[in-house]
Amino acid sequence: MTIAVYLPLVLGLPLWWSAPRLARRGSPALAARALAGMAVVAAVCTTWSLGLLALTLFDDLPPLRTLDNHPTLELPEPVPGPIALVAALLLIGAAIRLVADLHRRLGTVRQLRAVGTPHAGVVIADLDAPMAVAIPGRPGHLLVTTAILRVLDPDEQRVMFAHERAHLRHRHHALVVAAAAAAAVNPLLIPCRETVNYLVERWADEEAAAQVGNRELTARAVARAALATVRPEPLLGIDGGVAVRRVQALADPAPRPRRRRLLGTLILIIAFAATATSATVEFVNLARAWL
Repeated sequence: MTIAVYLPLVLGLPLWWSAPRLARRGSPALAARALAGMAVVAAVCTTWSLGLLALTLFDDLPPLRTLDNHPTLELPEPVPGPIALVAALLLIGAAIRLVADLHRRLGTVRQLRAVGTPHAGVVIADLDAPMAVAIPGRPGHLLVTTAILRVLDPDEQRVMFAHERAHLRHRHHALVVAAAAAAAVNPLLIPCRETVNYLVERWADEEAAAQVGNRELTARAVARAALATVRPEPLLGIDGGVAVRRVQALADPAPRPRRRRLLGTLILIIAFAATATSATVEFVNLARAWL
């Protein structure tokens, strides 16, 4: 097997570098979708390449091991055993991280859904922790605490509800989970995960600003909620982790879609697909020779 099988493992490096830069300009909606999709493609191709490498371990098992040592057969040599073993271990590690991440996220959603029964799609919880979060499900609903309502004035509350409903309407949790799963499989995609988290917040900010018709009010609501909100891990709500960048973005005019900025993402998708296809053809030819 040639270098093609290894290329998907390193093509994540351009994404590691470029993902944060995609968030700087253009439509956050377009960028979030493109980056989440790119992360999934990268994770699938990475897993596929590791799987192909790990499968070559079978040449050390009987009866293939006997064929390998046959004096008259000249069989193509698969990848070295240590590389195949490392690939298998990486696959196991990726599976463990993926299951752990999904288990933690599902557990968090179950805990939040257990807080109360929604009325008109909203749960108002009498809690001291300032929090506003969109909880996915069928149907999804909003969880808002009385503490965050005390922090925001009525106009700012309109922004908050518009922001959270935008998360539900556009199913932002699906993009977030997809990017998180990709990063669990391939740690080089962690910047993609963080950027998608930021972009869906920016997306919801823009939706809220358009709905209330006031970008300054939206920026003020984001800032005040971020200062008041304290959570060990923000979910799909207004949080303080990237509040400064979000407020600064709201100080500018509404962004326009810039599809040309996603040209690099399209090129990477093609590169991942081409290298994965080439590696698969090589593996099939190798398997035919051995079997």
